[in-house]
Amino acid sequence: MSTCSTVSRDLGEPLSGTAATARTWLLLEQPGPWGVEALTSSHLDPALGRALEAAAQGTGVRIALIRRPGRHADSGTPALRHVYAAHTAPGNAWLHAATTRDPHRLLDLDFAALGRGDHSTFCSALDGRPHTGDPLALVCTNGKRDRCCALLGRPLATELAASGVEGTWEVTHLGGHRFSPTLLVLPYGYAYGRAEAHTVKEILHGVREGRIVMEGCRGNSAWERPGQAAELAVRTAVGEYAADALAIVRTEGSPSGWEVTVAHADGRQWRVVVAQGASVPPRPESCGASVLGSPARMDVVAVRELPNTTALAS
Repeated sequence: MSTCSTVSRDLGEPLSGTAATARTWLLLEQPGPWGVEALTSSHLDPALGRALEAAAQGTGVRIALIRRPGRHADSGTPALRHVYAAHTAPGNAWLHAATTRDPHRLLDLDFAALGRGDHSTFCSALDGRPHTGDPLALVCTNGKRDRCCALLGRPLATELAASGVEGTWEVTHLGGHRFSPTLLVLPYGYAYGRAEAHTVKEILHGVREGRIVMEGCRGNSAWERPGQAAELAVRTAVGEYAADALAIVRTEGSPSGWEVTVAHADGRQWRVVVAQGASVPPRPESCGASVLGSPARMDVVAVRELPNTTALAS
């Protein structure tokens, strides 16, 4: 049976520059089944879901629901829910955790502050604390959005949890169904596609060391898609895998092409030319699509180090 993910894989569609964009992620535990729009079509109060969507609009915060891997029968409202907030900008990446009995308390958060990377509102409103456990491995499993997420994501999440990966959660939506199984790793916010359990374990081991694994990487959610592709291209060109080493400082151009300036923490900078193309031949962008599409792709045309940007040796 052909699916959007098998077609994408067979056509060799590139992963770079395809991650969802969010500088800050806000994750709320919600067991049970999820609908297409999970915030308003799950066992979460739909009025609360709509209010959270409105509060996050335009702030750089992306909200998703999470649940532990396993059966998702209706087990009633959980007494205590896990809540996580993660900011993904290099140099200020953090992951905080809290628990709450009343998810309506999330409306007390200052979403604009969260989007800027200020975690004080998370700490004050929810008694949040820095997360001290394993990195989070969030696997998209929402089959109501795309069957590939259920067919491929759920087995991956189950395998990771069964093998002792403590930070494994299922998540409602990461975008890019055709790259299933898709994965987001926090705190650094790098997304991965076509993930396999052994690769995920290597990725998480790298995160513990502050290092990025490039295999299957779609990009850092802190950046828009041209920036995602540019950053990964620089990492590949210079062999730089430290998570906080690179940042996007400027993106100039039009929807057809950009010049992206990538800066290293040591002062070096690169100018990266990124062109937007259309994937051919047309293919299903999701299993529910009624027509074939030509999804945009980010093609890195050139990587050039800029002169006189290297910081003085310490």
